[in-house]
Amino acid sequence: MNFAFFEMHPLMVSIPSFRSEDNALERGYTVFKIEVLMCGRQHTVEKRYSEFHTLHKALKKITKVPEIPSKHVRNWIPKVVEQRRHGLELYLQTIIMENEVLPKIFLDFLNIRHFPSLPKTESCGSFDTESDESSKLTHQPALLFLRDPYVLPDSHDTFPNVVIEGVIHGMFYPDLQPR
Repeated sequence: MNFAFFEMHPLMVSIPSFRSEDNALERGYTVFKIEVLMCGRQHTVEKRYSEFHTLHKALKKITKVPEIPSKHVRNWIPKVVEQRRHGLELYLQTIIMENEVLPKIFLDFLNIRHFPSLPKTESCGSFDTESDESSKLTHQPALLFLRDPYVLPDSHDTFPNVVIEGVIHGMFYPDLQPR
């Protein structure tokens, strides 16, 4: 599968693994580990198939959704559970690809609290507020030169130009020890 397409989005999901749970109160079940990567931040969520099925029913009411893997499978056969894992991963990825704005139910399912209201092909912006103004990067200059020190060095400069001296020293006299 080509994952380059998903890298354009601020949200990527995968289901790398699953585990079986045995419980004295109910029949054994499978838990799927979902890795969520959003804007460089990763977290994991564990969900049972029944939670996927509940999500699917809720999403069907508000948007077009892809097919979900069958509910009735023999979940004690590893190959069958692996096929379900792959199908659920594809299901989540298809929802991300096909929806310009991801439904809140879907974001809640993935435990995403603050999702930027930007189209999915843009950058993630700010998580604190959803205004366009706050998503623009700003910076303050760390050091300001009134003229280019390389072109017009001033012999009366009160600020010693240790940066230029250090670079020149490092490039042309790398073996010379500092004083």
